[in-house]
Amino acid sequence: MSPARLTPETDKSFRRLSDFRLADLEAIRLLLRGGSVIDWHRMNFASEEEAVEFIGSQDFDLDDQRDLDRISAIRDEAIAFLRRHFDFPVPRPVAALDLPGLLMLASGSGHRQMCACAILKAMHIVHHLEGRELLFMLPFSDQELFHLVEEKVYRVMGGMLAHGFPILEFTGGRKNKDSLYQKLLSKSDTIAANIYDKLRFRIVTHAPEDVFPTLNYMLRHIFPFNYVIPGQSTNTLFQFNSYCEHDPHLSLLLPEMQTKPDQEDALTRMDNRFSAQSYSIVHFVVDMPLRVPQEMLDRAPPQARTLGPVVFVLTEFQILDRATEQRNELGDASHAAYKERQKRAVMHRLKVGEGFEPGNTAPPPRKG
Repeated sequence: MSPARLTPETDKSFRRLSDFRLADLEAIRLLLRGGSVIDWHRMNFASEEEAVEFIGSQDFDLDDQRDLDRISAIRDEAIAFLRRHFDFPVPRPVAALDLPGLLMLASGSGHRQMCACAILKAMHIVHHLEGRELLFMLPFSDQELFHLVEEKVYRVMGGMLAHGFPILEFTGGRKNKDSLYQKLLSKSDTIAANIYDKLRFRIVTHAPEDVFPTLNYMLRHIFPFNYVIPGQSTNTLFQFNSYCEHDPHLSLLLPEMQTKPDQEDALTRMDNRFSAQSYSIVHFVVDMPLRVPQEMLDRAPPQARTLGPVVFVLTEFQILDRATEQRNELGDASHAAYKERQKRAVMHRLKVGEGFEPGNTAPPPRKG
């Protein structure tokens, strides 16, 4: 990324590739491959300041006593679960740590480091489940919820654009009902719960080398890496290891990463039969942590008060660079061609079902 693209007012926390830390690269690798933080065996925070920033990305406020009490309740439930079912030895000093302390311990080494990681994994699950439970108790519509997510994303992205970050285009939108109908009719699993892109955002950067820094900033200010949905990432833009090996700074971080380099260098594709082979994108889905305003919480049933202020909203993001976007709009890879392939498949399915060839409308022979 050329420094000339940045204004003097640029947020100093925007990290160029040469400024990346191990934790930054680990988070982006998880996002690109659609992995799960539950499979990690350590954290990589270099300072308590980084750990506190990560907690903020979860929409918790460490200056709010109610949030501190909520985090302690999640920690205590996670430890109780580990002790109930796994006879897990949690030393008292570890059990008494606050969340920044657990994150820093999990970034170290030794038996207590492993213990801290196990607690954090259980906390991740407890918090996620209870946040989803709270979501179903709140008496407001998807549209009200989407508006809150849009406010959060637009606030951060608007600041990035105002500060001269290397973003050429940013758009957001919601799928309309006809698009949802067509998408479900085109999918083999016609279950509404499997629609992840009702709310979606698209970012186009100036150049390929701007993608990682932009994702890094988003991971630290809009959504945390641990809530990227496993198995729902598409990366047809970067060969991760090859890309890092060709960067002088990133190549030094590669050997320190948690999975061996030979375990991944393939592009990650989603099973979308309507996308052209030449189409390139980084696409992922986040269960976005969203702090619900107090006036909305006040409308919830009394039992919701024990579940904290954070819910989760499925949100899709796409990011690519300008040259790739231009190539994507040519010929078979264009959005218009994609929609036409999908439309033809839906029409065929409506007429004769999924199992028939497009040119064959005769029913299959009956057995027996």
